[in-house]
Amino acid sequence: MAKKTPEINASSQADIAFLLLVFFLITTTMDVDKGIQRRLPPMPEENQQEQDVKINRRNIVVVKINSQDRIMVGTSPAEVGEIKDKIVEFLTNPTDDPNMPEKETKFIEGLGNYPVSRGVVSLQNDKGTLYNTYIQVQNEIVRAINQIRDQFAQEHYGKKFAQLDEDKQKIVKEAVPQNISEAEPKDVKGKK
Repeated sequence: MAKKTPEINASSQADIAFLLLVFFLITTTMDVDKGIQRRLPPMPEENQQEQDVKINRRNIVVVKINSQDRIMVGTSPAEVGEIKDKIVEFLTNPTDDPNMPEKETKFIEGLGNYPVSRGVVSLQNDKGTLYNTYIQVQNEIVRAINQIRDQFAQEHYGKKFAQLDEDKQKIVKEAVPQNISEAEPKDVKGKK
């Protein structure tokens, strides 16, 4: 008589494979995409006519990032940490410098007449600019506008902008508009 060979109990192998699968799913980290959270303006209506808006040169500050990630704010070089302060000074124009943005007195419902800066921040970058540098510069520009809004909200309502109700936030947004222009990236290296 032939001897029977013992069989391997395979019923627990499926359980072990399942546990290993669950273990790797739980312990594996997934990359999270970074991006800029921005609310875009609404799509223009089909029959809406385009308007060429003329902006006085003194109302624009150009922030440039080249392919080596060097930054220029206006005509002076800057580090990422210096951008916010330069933008705040430009947009608020505390000394009413004739080379900085002019202020237009606007009637804002719930506030009255208020001098609103006509300043625009124009962000331009090279195609070789690192995405991380671009995001940092974007964040600094937005931080500058948020700081101005916080100062305005503190002066008029005694609270920071984020703590205000929707109506008061709307007033602050009208008094301190976020005017950022982003140009199409350029390939500076390709030009001679």
